[in-house]
Amino acid sequence: MAKATAITAPRLKALYATTYTKELQAELELGNVNEVPKLEKIVVSVGIGKNKDDKRHYEVVKNTLIKITGQQPVDRMAKKSIAGFKIRAGMNRVGINVTLRGARMYEFLDRLVNVALPRVRDFHGVSATAFDRDGNYNLGIVEQSIFPELTFEETQVAHGIQITFVISGKSKAGSRALLEKFGMPFEKEGGRR
Repeated sequence: MAKATAITAPRLKALYATTYTKELQAELELGNVNEVPKLEKIVVSVGIGKNKDDKRHYEVVKNTLIKITGQQPVDRMAKKSIAGFKIRAGMNRVGINVTLRGARMYEFLDRLVNVALPRVRDFHGVSATAFDRDGNYNLGIVEQSIFPELTFEETQVAHGIQITFVISGKSKAGSRALLEKFGMPFEKEGGRR
């Protein structure tokens, strides 16, 4: 008879459920535990733009997203025409993205904060002003080489990555407090961490 192995929750998800929820409720002075900001999803996307006809570039971008997220990316169509990039509305493959939820989302966040971001050269923290009015946070990464999942050969065609953290709670202060609990290294006032 084989032993059943228990599936453990990702580290950050367990910490959020046991510790961070209570701490955030007290810090933000919220009356109900359901008002505490919660990370709903992480969207990792790459715009292909002017390289839309280059099949090698597309394959490199697709392979990058598969390796760093562990999920199959989805092609995106152009919503509007942009003459400078020779893109027309409805044109396919102008970008690809992955939406992470659940365990994969927390594991990606853990790797991003604790492994990838510290590898950025001359890193002084991420921007503290990249929140939208709903409290979602956007992080742009200039080059994919900070992810240890990628080999040197896979980083020869450099491209940027856009990471969007969709957070419930609808306030910038609450969203920032949540991301700080998860270990997001925001830059201090004056540009230094």
